[in-house]
Amino acid sequence: MTMLPNADGFFGEYGGQFIPDELLTVVNELSNAYDEVKDTPEFINEFKRLLKHFSGRPTPLYFCSNLTKKLGGAKLYLKREDLNHLGAHKVNNTIGQILLAKHMGKKKIIAETGAGQHGVATAATAALMGMECTIFMGETDIERQKLNVFRMEMMGAKVVPAMSGQRTLKEAVDEALGAWVADAQNTFYLLGSAVGPHPYPAMVRDFQSVIGKEARKQILELEGKLPDYLLACVGGGSNAIGLFYPFVGDEGVRMQGVEPAGRGMTPGNHAASLCLGEPGVLHGFRSYMLKDEKGEAAPVYSISAGLDYPSVGPEHSYLKDAGRAEYVAASDKEAVNAFFTLSREEGIIPALESSHALAQGLKLAPTLSSDKIIIVNLSGRGDKDVAQIQQMMQDGTISPE
Repeated sequence: MTMLPNADGFFGEYGGQFIPDELLTVVNELSNAYDEVKDTPEFINEFKRLLKHFSGRPTPLYFCSNLTKKLGGAKLYLKREDLNHLGAHKVNNTIGQILLAKHMGKKKIIAETGAGQHGVATAATAALMGMECTIFMGETDIERQKLNVFRMEMMGAKVVPAMSGQRTLKEAVDEALGAWVADAQNTFYLLGSAVGPHPYPAMVRDFQSVIGKEARKQILELEGKLPDYLLACVGGGSNAIGLFYPFVGDEGVRMQGVEPAGRGMTPGNHAASLCLGEPGVLHGFRSYMLKDEKGEAAPVYSISAGLDYPSVGPEHSYLKDAGRAEYVAASDKEAVNAFFTLSREEGIIPALESSHALAQGLKLAPTLSSDKIIIVNLSGRGDKDVAQIQQMMQDGTISPE
């Protein structure tokens, strides 16, 4: 499993390059460049230097003593990706990809974003590297993530609204891909999750695997053994695969990805591609996806702007079919309750995306004995979501317990 993808970019039957010829040339140039530099001491050392001095790694592995006592059962740890510079795991990937872009001689960066965290990380890293930056974001997501839009603009990025379809993450990806094709010679497409045509799923996984590598070392130092469960939210799946990958060979470590059940597991009310989807091709790769009656990408929904994507990274599909990882879902209500529970019990405000994984942790911990250990990937902080939650409470849309 740790040797995948194969030379054609497949994880079993998932992944690959389902793209037009004009884009295939560009993607293969990217793949060759990545293969050239990824194992060189110069690239690795500069990547590690920026992770430490720009992003602030390593992030802590935090024991939730109050929550553990309240819940009973397993010990609950958080991998604190919310303490990265800019407040999420996304910067791990943007640093790696923009270093690659500089190696390739590119001058412009384009990216898509849903909740805005990838957009903010891209804008910041582009500013650091002196590159022109354009971010595509669904108009719906722009409205509910105004703070992150302003943060991107503060750092010199141009934010372009995606106005078609549901005006969320899928449409932002559509428009970013179109812009890339139009100026591929000068432009580097910085994809934010472990999705897209090869080499993106493997490349993003490699950059994000710093999460799992650190967590593995930290839990061995703190507890003298590996965890029993790893939990992470799954939209496209980059934070989850970053945590899971270094543990794939450890059979005693169970891995659970948590998708958004939204308002309920009926069409158009969730974005649980692995729980309720089927294999299909979207945005240049084959994976589980949610389809409408025409076999095209179905409308999706989540309270979290970072999880409303109708497909998922191909490596997750492979792990699901292989039985190595389990995939479950948490509803909007469960995520909001987890959002407030962590805030009140530990003084930590989680992102709504991360709150889905935490919701599963709150359910799982009491069912396990006290000698068991759960690590939840707290993939981002919730500052960006506070205004949205406040407005929804005022409107009566949500009523946390």
